[in-house]
Amino acid sequence: MFEQLGLIGCGLMGGSFALALKKAGLVKRVVGYSKSPSTTERARNMGIIDVEAPSALLAVSGADIVLIAVPVAATEASFKAIKHLVTPDMLIMDVGSTKRDVIDAARRSLREHVGLFVPAHPICGKESAGVENADADLYGGKQVILTPIDRTLPAQLQQATELWTRLGCKVLTMSPEKHDAAYAAVSHLPHLIAFALMNAISGQPEGQDYLSLAGPGFRDFTRIAASDPKVWRDILLANREELLAQSQKFQRNLQALELMISSGNAQALEELVEQASMTRAHWSMNARNKS
Repeated sequence: MFEQLGLIGCGLMGGSFALALKKAGLVKRVVGYSKSPSTTERARNMGIIDVEAPSALLAVSGADIVLIAVPVAATEASFKAIKHLVTPDMLIMDVGSTKRDVIDAARRSLREHVGLFVPAHPICGKESAGVENADADLYGGKQVILTPIDRTLPAQLQQATELWTRLGCKVLTMSPEKHDAAYAAVSHLPHLIAFALMNAISGQPEGQDYLSLAGPGFRDFTRIAASDPKVWRDILLANREELLAQSQKFQRNLQALELMISSGNAQALEELVEQASMTRAHWSMNARNKS
């Protein structure tokens, strides 16, 4: 489908994308650039990229598809770096977990070429970041959210949809606003809670002793607290308004549970727990039916 992929960011997400395209036979050549030369070199040694580019601009020279796979706070700098070699038929995508800030950056930087950009958010990842964890099967069977804007070109949107579909993804399309509101609730807030819980426990004098006694439930609940700090710093700040709104909703529900506990209201406490239990069970059943 594509002659050359210009890859900006050769870490977990970018590296996995390049490997997936190669495995599916969708690209002939991959030219990659990362801020860290050692990352780019390792990506070439691993067969993720074919050519190391000395700059983001040269990584997109001759490319018909470009993937921006950097922390969301670095997206605008990447757009600015490549804008002079953007061509009218190019498909440009990102893999960021927030969309309104990324789209604003694209509008400012790509200007008349913003229609070539199809914002994308693959719903996948690993706690262990870095090119060494790149996986050709990372995206297979996962959802990918596309958030086109009014200026997105239909041809580019169709290309993006077909590409992700051929990688084995289920492609959904929604507005950037709806995306950021939804993922503040189901992704960004859970990470915030996991970070806070780990800090709350480890900050106690007996914290390490408590952690040594934790079992599988605690392991599963806090798994995402091991996520990349810089990546999540950027995500939490980029979607701060929606995240803080969801945090306030969470705090109100936590306080309701605390009130039932402090007052000894067993019946009301059971009802709140049952409500959560039933919602979770229903969601699990829906998730299985969609898989």
